[in-house]
Amino acid sequence: MQRQFKSRQRGLSFIGLIFFGGILACIGVMLAQVAPTVIEYQSISKAVDKAAREGNSVVEVRTIFDKAADIDYITAITGKDLDVTKDGDKVVVNFAYNKEIHMVGPAYLLLKYSGRSK
Repeated sequence: MQRQFKSRQRGLSFIGLIFFGGILACIGVMLAQVAPTVIEYQSISKAVDKAAREGNSVVEVRTIFDKAADIDYITAITGKDLDVTKDGDKVVVNFAYNKEIHMVGPAYLLLKYSGRSK
Protein backbone atom coordinates (compact mmCIF):
# COMPACT_ATOMS: atom_id res chain seq x y z
CA MET A 1 0.00 0.00 0.00
CA GLN A 2 1.14 3.42 -0.84
CA ARG A 3 0.59 6.28 1.57
CA GLN A 4 0.08 9.81 0.43
CA PHE A 5 2.17 12.23 2.46
CA LYS A 6 1.43 15.28 0.37
CA SER A 7 -1.47 17.31 1.57
CA ARG A 8 -3.22 19.91 -0.48
CA GLN A 9 -1.34 23.14 -0.34
CA ARG A 10 -3.41 26.11 0.75
CA GLY A 11 -2.64 29.76 0.99
CA LEU A 12 -1.82 32.77 -1.10
CA SER A 13 0.63 32.62 -3.98
CA PHE A 14 3.30 35.26 -4.48
CA ILE A 15 1.45 36.73 -7.48
CA GLY A 16 -1.75 36.89 -5.42
CA LEU A 17 0.13 38.59 -2.60
CA ILE A 18 1.49 41.24 -4.97
CA PHE A 19 -1.97 41.75 -6.52
CA PHE A 20 -3.72 42.23 -3.16
CA GLY A 21 -0.84 44.37 -1.89
CA GLY A 22 -1.23 46.65 -4.92
CA ILE A 23 -4.95 46.98 -4.33
CA LEU A 24 -4.40 47.80 -0.66
CA ALA A 25 -1.73 50.36 -1.60
CA CYS A 26 -4.12 52.10 -4.04
CA ILE A 27 -6.85 52.24 -1.40
CA GLY A 28 -4.35 53.59 1.12
CA VAL A 29 -3.23 56.37 -1.24
CA MET A 30 -6.85 57.30 -1.94
CA LEU A 31 -7.70 57.44 1.78
CA ALA A 32 -4.60 59.53 2.47
CA GLN A 33 -5.83 62.09 -0.07
CA VAL A 34 -9.45 62.08 1.15
CA ALA A 35 -8.68 62.39 4.89
CA PRO A 36 -7.57 66.08 4.77
CA THR A 37 -10.77 67.07 2.96
CA VAL A 38 -12.88 65.37 5.65
CA ILE A 39 -10.92 67.19 8.36
CA GLU A 40 -11.44 70.49 6.52
CA TYR A 41 -15.19 69.75 6.25
CA GLN A 42 -15.34 69.23 10.02
CA SER A 43 -13.52 72.55 10.55
CA ILE A 44 -15.93 74.32 8.21
CA SER A 45 -18.92 72.82 10.03
CA LYS A 46 -17.53 73.96 13.38
CA ALA A 47 -16.83 77.49 12.06
CA VAL A 48 -20.33 77.72 10.54
CA ASP A 49 -21.91 76.70 13.86
CA LYS A 50 -19.88 79.35 15.69
CA ALA A 51 -20.77 82.03 13.14
CA ALA A 52 -24.48 81.18 13.29
CA ARG A 53 -24.44 81.22 17.09
CA GLU A 54 -22.58 84.54 17.47
CA GLY A 55 -23.73 86.55 14.45
CA ASN A 56 -26.99 88.46 14.09
CA SER A 57 -26.67 89.76 10.53
CA VAL A 58 -25.33 88.42 7.26
CA VAL A 59 -22.24 90.64 7.45
CA GLU A 60 -21.46 89.56 11.04
CA VAL A 61 -21.88 85.87 10.21
CA ARG A 62 -19.56 86.12 7.21
CA THR A 63 -16.97 88.11 9.18
CA ILE A 64 -16.98 85.62 12.05
CA PHE A 65 -16.64 82.74 9.60
CA ASP A 66 -13.75 84.43 7.75
CA LYS A 67 -11.88 84.97 11.03
CA ALA A 68 -12.40 81.33 12.01
CA ALA A 69 -11.32 80.25 8.51
CA ASP A 70 -8.07 82.20 8.88
CA ILE A 71 -7.35 80.50 12.20
CA ASP A 72 -8.26 76.97 11.07
CA TYR A 73 -6.69 77.34 7.58
CA ILE A 74 -9.94 76.76 5.70
CA THR A 75 -9.40 77.30 1.97
CA ALA A 76 -12.37 75.49 0.39
CA ILE A 77 -14.92 78.26 0.96
CA THR A 78 -15.07 81.85 2.20
CA GLY A 79 -17.71 83.89 3.97
CA LYS A 80 -19.10 84.99 0.59
CA ASP A 81 -19.98 81.37 -0.22
CA LEU A 82 -22.28 81.00 2.80
CA ASP A 83 -26.05 81.13 2.43
CA VAL A 84 -27.30 82.98 5.51
CA THR A 85 -31.03 82.99 6.35
CA LYS A 86 -33.19 83.44 9.43
CA ASP A 87 -35.64 80.91 10.77
CA GLY A 88 -37.63 82.88 13.32
CA ASP A 89 -35.04 84.31 15.72
CA LYS A 90 -32.40 81.76 14.78
CA VAL A 91 -29.72 82.40 12.15
CA VAL A 92 -29.29 79.43 9.77
CA VAL A 93 -26.15 79.08 7.67
CA ASN A 94 -25.97 76.66 4.72
CA PHE A 95 -22.88 75.79 2.71
CA ALA A 96 -21.96 73.49 -0.16
CA TYR A 97 -18.76 72.96 -2.11
CA ASN A 98 -16.93 70.40 -4.27
CA LYS A 99 -13.42 69.02 -3.88
CA GLU A 100 -11.61 67.38 -6.80
CA ILE A 101 -8.71 65.03 -6.13
CA HIS A 102 -6.51 64.05 -9.06
CA MET A 103 -6.01 60.30 -9.06
CA VAL A 104 -4.12 59.25 -12.20
CA GLY A 105 -4.09 60.50 -15.79
CA PRO A 106 -7.48 62.01 -16.63
CA ALA A 107 -9.19 60.44 -13.59
CA TYR A 108 -10.41 62.61 -10.71
CA LEU A 109 -12.27 61.82 -7.53
CA LEU A 110 -15.11 64.32 -6.96
CA LEU A 111 -16.28 64.85 -3.37
CA LYS A 112 -19.40 66.94 -2.78
CA TYR A 113 -19.75 68.42 0.69
CA SER A 114 -22.75 70.31 2.06
CA GLY A 115 -23.91 71.22 5.50
CA ARG A 116 -25.97 73.46 7.70
CA SER A 117 -25.57 75.11 11.07
CA LYS A 118 -27.18 73.44 14.07
